Amino acid sequence: MAANISYGRSEEAWQGYEQFLMALIEEHGITRVCEVGGGANPLFGESYVEKHGISYSVLDISPIELAKTSMQCEKISADIAAPDFSLDGRFDLVFSKMLAEHIPDAEQFHRNVCKILAPRGLAVHFFPTLYTLPFLANYLLPERLGDFLLTVFAPPRDRDRHAKFPAYYRWCRGPTRSQILALEGLGYEVVDYRGYFGHSGYYDAFGIIRKLHESKTRCLLRHPNPLFTSFARVVLRKP
Repeated sequence: MAANISYGRSEEAWQGYEQFLMALIEEHGITRVCEVGGGANPLFGESYVEKHGISYSVLDISPIELAKTSMQCEKISADIAAPDFSLDGRFDLVFSKMLAEHIPDAEQFHRNVCKILAPRGLAVHFFPTLYTLPFLANYLLPERLGDFLLTVFAPPRDRDRHAKFPAYYRWCRGPTRSQILALEGLGYEVVDYRGYFGHSGYYDAFGIIRKLHESKTRCLLRHPNPLFTSFARVVLRKP
């Protein structure tokens, strides 16, 4: 396992993901980009895409979600995890944000992403992980109860623009040895794997719980364990 493994706080993950991708694009001169699961809310805006001469495609299983965005880009309605997935074109960068946990067949998902990458192309995924408590509860509880708890604990959201979808958390782990070996087994080079601790904003209305959670987060940052991350960001390279 030659992957660069590191850890940080969840706030960094949420606030820094777009900037991280921009740095990759600019460092490697990337022009062909596909966002998987962007649906109604593509990550990049038109001004950034035009400024850097990027050919930007947004792929989503739902044509309804794709129709919600006014972003001028190529919109592809397809199931990235389908065994018969096929797409003409090769991308320098394929990325997702909070998508991987919704994929029932994680292995097929990663195989298909690799299929549409150009040689030496990069795949970057940001996702929540098991076995941290809120996501473990979301995984185990019935969907309606999970949706109710999300409404109680998570920051308010526009349900039309940010709908809740079933979560399976397949291959959604921190930088464990088994996770890295599984990705390498598909032919990827695991370039970078960063785990994040904490749930910024989840417990703001619950003072004592928030303080206990902060203490736990500080402890995990001092003594990191990949089984207890809250989120992860992985960078993969196709040979």
